[in-house]
Amino acid sequence: QVQLVESGGGLVQAGDSLRLSCAASGRTFSSYVMGWFRQAPGKEREFVATISRGGVTTDYTDVVKGRFTISRDNAKNTVYLQMTSLKPKDTAVYYCAARSSVVLSTAATGYAYWGQGTQVTVSS
Repeated sequence: QVQLVESGGGLVQAGDSLRLSCAASGRTFSSYVMGWFRQAPGKEREFVATISRGGVTTDYTDVVKGRFTISRDNAKNTVYLQMTSLKPKDTAVYYCAARSSVVLSTAATGYAYWGQGTQVTVSS
């Protein structure tokens, strides 16, 4: 079991930056592939980014490539999502998720553990 708590969301203007954090507790953090997903009002939850257990390999959805960076600090049991050049369409609840596997996944169904989410609102 792993418990996940997101933080760092808020209200920003278009073009601003924001860094989300996800603190994990429970079993060894470094044994999990981590992911970030988001869900906008009236839409399904969508993949944003994922990172391998050691932090070497990452993957992103096309719409955030070049703007968002996922990273992790296994010593601090924390995964981050650095978001830059934010756009109103990035407005959503952002969720952190954990997957007990060596294989990255872009599917929400591939993650067994989820945080409660943090709201990100980007005004135009």
